[in-house]
This record gives sequence, C-alpha cells and structure tokens, in this order.
Amino acid sequence: MKFPGRRKNKHYFPVTEKARVDISHDYVSDESFHIVGIDQLLVDIECRVEDAYLKLHGLVKGQSQLIDEALCDRIYMELKGERKIMGEFPGGTVGNTLHNYCTLSEERAVLLGAISKKINVGDYSFKYISSTSSKVDLNYVQPCASSMGRAMCFVTPDGERTFGISKGCMNELDPDHIPREVIEKASALLISAYVLRDESWPISKATMKACELAKNAGVPIVLTLGTSALIEEKRDFFIKFIQAHVNVVATNNDEARALTGIDDPLLALERILDWTDLSLLTVGAQGLYLGALVDEKQARKTEHELHTKSIINYNQWEYSRGMRREHCEKPIKTYSHINPFMGGPVQIRNTNGAGDGALAALLHDMSANAYHLRKVPNSPKHNAPYLTYSSLSQICKYSNRVSFEILSRNSPRLFRGLPEREESLDEAYWAQ
Repeated sequence: MKFPGRRKNKHYFPVTEKARVDISHDYVSDESFHIVGIDQLLVDIECRVEDAYLKLHGLVKGQSQLIDEALCDRIYMELKGERKIMGEFPGGTVGNTLHNYCTLSEERAVLLGAISKKINVGDYSFKYISSTSSKVDLNYVQPCASSMGRAMCFVTPDGERTFGISKGCMNELDPDHIPREVIEKASALLISAYVLRDESWPISKATMKACELAKNAGVPIVLTLGTSALIEEKRDFFIKFIQAHVNVVATNNDEARALTGIDDPLLALERILDWTDLSLLTVGAQGLYLGALVDEKQARKTEHELHTKSIINYNQWEYSRGMRREHCEKPIKTYSHINPFMGGPVQIRNTNGAGDGALAALLHDMSANAYHLRKVPNSPKHNAPYLTYSSLSQICKYSNRVSFEILSRNSPRLFRGLPEREESLDEAYWAQ
C-alpha cells in the first residue's frame, strides 16, 4: 500500500519499549487486501453538445437517465458523423473508482457485474477490458448474451455532464453469481445508488445479497449516490437503506441536498452522519468536506486554525480518525474541509469522475488501515477499531489531490499514479 506526497519519516534512537512492534512473525505474505465493487458495466461515450441538443432529445441537463438502444445508436452515429465524439472510455462510477483505487494502491480489487459473452477485438466489451487496470479482477463478472451497456456523456459548454444510458446487459447480474468468500474477505464493499434504482432488477437483488454477506462479516459497505434525480425519487428508500446497511456515503452537493433536504453542505453532512459513520461530500469549486463519527476518547484536536461556518469550530477535531458508531462509547461528529488543490487546474478538461477519484483515495486509506491492522496488530495506530488509517484532514488532502489529477485530464480514470515528487508544490500542503 503506497501513499502519495512527501511524508516525513522520523527515527528515534535509542529505541525504547514504548511503541515497539513485535516482528516475530512474517509480515510478507501473498494475502490479498482487496475491495469488491458491484457495478452496471458501461462504456462512457463522451461528446460535446449544446444545451439545445439535450432539449431536442428530451434529456434533463445534469442528470442520468435511461434511453433505448435505438436512440442511443442514432445519437452515436449522428455525433460521430459531426466529429463531436471526444472519446470512448470504460465507465460506471464503481468501475472508475476501482480502477483508480488499483492505480493508487497497486492492490487488487474485484469487480462484479454483467458483460457480453461474445467479445470481439474493438467492440465495447473489448474496450472496457483493455482499458481497465490489470489489478481489477474481472474473473467474477457474469457473461451474458446481450450487448454491453453504453452511457452517452453529453458535455455542454459550461462543463456540465448529462448521461443518456442504454442498458444492454448491465442489470443482468444474478444473485447466484455473488461469490460469498470474496465478499466476506474484502476490506470494503463498494456499491452505487444506480444498481438499486429498480428492486426488481437482478443486479439489485444481487447487491442486497452482497450487502447482507458484508454486513454479517463486518465488512464496511460504501455507497456512492450517483445522481440527485434518483435520490429525490427514492429518498425514503435510500435513507432507510443507509441506516440499515451503509458505513460510508460518498456524495456531491446536489445529491446531499436531495437526500437531506438541506442546502448547506456542512449541515447536510451533519445530517448524513445521523444515518451512517463517515461521509465524503464534494462541492465542486468549493473543494470537499469529510465528516465522520469518532469516540470522544479518541478525538484529536487540530493544530490548524479553527474555522466557523454553519457549525462553530467545525474542524476542531479534524485530526481524528473515523470510527463506526457501534465502536464508540460516546460518538461525536467530526469534520474537515479543503479547498481545491492548488486552486484547481488552470483548465478543467472534464468533471467526469472527479468524485470517483476522491472516493478511490478514501478507499485506499480504509484498505491501508485493514492492511496495517492485519500486519502490525499491536501498533499504537490500532488502539481502537478505526475505519480509516489517516486523519480526516490527511484524507481530505489525498482525495483533493486525486480529484485534481482527474480534472486535469480528459478521462475519468487515472492511467498512472500520482507523482512521487512534485518540486513545484508547497511542501507544507502535505504536512500533518
């Protein structure tokens, strides 16, 4: 498990008994510290259009909506002829996140979903597989007779993204295809709200089965909300689902507003923590927030300046590490916020996948915690059952940096890790 940036290593001599680690057993093994994700496997087809084009085809700007295969074919051929297709990438919010997680951590992830049984060189299924990190294990995907799902990503001049999705076989993952052992040994289970849109879908039933397996095995369940229209449509369902199953919620400001009914992102985050243990909330040009529960005894006060917005001194305990409510004697809500890294890119090529990148960084930190706990169980880092390895403040820096990398490119996926050394960057940015 690797982390980016310059972390200061301090060595103290002579060595005392305090904080010493038992190295009587082998710390190097082939044991996997994988995460698992369930997704509607899609190819994203990115195109540049005007707002009038969306209205012409009845698409609601900024939302994700289903379109039939014939309309998808017609739009594709039309925009291809006009040379407005900017790129075709493997997509899906969970697929993007797992790919980025593997790129950052160099650790294995298992992707569950449905894909075309017949794969030809150059077709959509081939493009999906060939453009996905080799660390993403696709051995458990379910082969289906129908075509691969497609997501037309319409980018308007203001940078807003609108999705028109042709389903193909993306919802055909069967509950019997969920591998019990893979779920139960995972460091986290990642799902999206999209797979729960219709409870009659096979993939929805498969997801519910996976959540029950993960919950019974103590595996953290991470939910990314996806699109505000879906959350508004099934708000009560998702609140109950989060309360019953979810440990971590990843959302943007629009989705958080749809879920909580609160405009202010910090107050929305506070409400979400009534239902779950940890939440990542991205707010575009305003950066991102991270909120978590922590036992009052384990709360660590920040060394940064205290800030007040809708919550007084909201960042007071941002050096704390997230915990589950069930592991807290007296849970308190802790928050951290960060503005866009280095002010944001000079030119934002594409906002598609920036939130997924931030979530990949959070998942890396969570799996690093599981890795370190397994390898060095008596470390002072594990004086309590934490969800994260790093503080909220440090995770914000990491997530922010990954989002910057996504925004700087024309793809929702990283195809290299973050720079090992960045001489032009302020060293104080990475200081804890």
